[in-house]
Amino acid sequence: MFDATLSMPNSLAAACYPIKALLADLGDIATSLDPADLRRKSRDYYWYSPILAARLRDKVADIIITPRDEADVIRVAAACYRHRIPLTVRGGATGNYGQCVPLEGGVLLDMSAMNRIEWQTPGIVRVEAGAKLFDIDAQTRPLGWELRMHPSTKRMAQIGGFVAGGSGGIGSVTFGGMREPGNILAARIVTVEETPRVIELRGDAAQKISRAYGTTGIITVLEMPLAPALPWIDVIVAFDDFAESIRFGRAIAMADGVVKKLLAPIEWPLPQNFAGLRQYCPDGKAVLLGMIGSMSIESFETLLDSFGGTLTYKAPSEDTLTKVPLYEHSWNHCTLQTFKVDRNITYLQVLYPHDRIVEAAAEIGARFEGEVMQHLELHPDQRTDDREWAPRDPLFDAGTARRDHGSL
Repeated sequence: MFDATLSMPNSLAAACYPIKALLADLGDIATSLDPADLRRKSRDYYWYSPILAARLRDKVADIIITPRDEADVIRVAAACYRHRIPLTVRGGATGNYGQCVPLEGGVLLDMSAMNRIEWQTPGIVRVEAGAKLFDIDAQTRPLGWELRMHPSTKRMAQIGGFVAGGSGGIGSVTFGGMREPGNILAARIVTVEETPRVIELRGDAAQKISRAYGTTGIITVLEMPLAPALPWIDVIVAFDDFAESIRFGRAIAMADGVVKKLLAPIEWPLPQNFAGLRQYCPDGKAVLLGMIGSMSIESFETLLDSFGGTLTYKAPSEDTLTKVPLYEHSWNHCTLQTFKVDRNITYLQVLYPHDRIVEAAAEIGARFEGEVMQHLELHPDQRTDDREWAPRDPLFDAGTARRDHGSL
């Protein structure tokens, strides 16, 4: 039999935690002690941040446990409590902040095997936490429905991780962020205590697991609202001026009759890093990436006439596993596309004043000219009474920022 005290990447942790006793309590639940697996699955995309990259690179779990169902999760939670072993839940590991990194070693709970859809009805799906967002849509779209929103990591991300660690994404321009009432209908969680409890949180109570990173309970099942599955048109519009791309994006965002799923103004030179879209991103031009309902594309183009932009790309959205979709150039995939050519950059999340988005972006651009490259994702900030729109995520050179803390 494999000696659990050998080949441990965290020798101190291995000495602290009774891994052999834990294994004896788990029965036939799948586990891994393989050092390569432990290191690979103890990471997410925290390396976007030079600070987190330095602090988290040596954090490694002592054991990976892959539950098949909620009964397995209950058994693992009870065993971890009994043996006082830290437990970290892992979804698709597409987050950027180290949420699934086991800071004190211990158990990494890999939810990927809990990926079944329990049921779906018009407008609602109930699904296990480990289901990938791409796979959920693949099963709901034939019935005419799709998830209201998804991150740019849709093809890899799991629904439990998105709810526990995400804030919004493609679709938020219409439905707001995850925290908005109605965007999580219910969550089933398992507590970590001597006798774990299974709790069904519904309505407002379900928000207690949103962006809590699993600290308020292990999510096993989610009930999520759906939106009608529409034929989407991907568009790219080029502008001489970044401010004008924001103005146009905001005009479309505020046009209630125009059906949209994504509006992302992006400042040059960031578009030069979009290899698959490069021919549609003219040198020196800011661009707006969008996903527009096919029934609204004529209205979209009519509004564009008064803003001076040039429509460089228009084609039906292709959401497949074999082709990089347009939305994988927005949100934090914009950062990833830039990382492919420059590993020195990083980013900050920024919320500009809702009533002066264009002015705030111009102010940042002028103050840090040549240092900061901005991209925005427009979405409603429901905290305001007049439904203004909030952006995010300027990129900058991490080395420059370390030399001059003014950027930070």
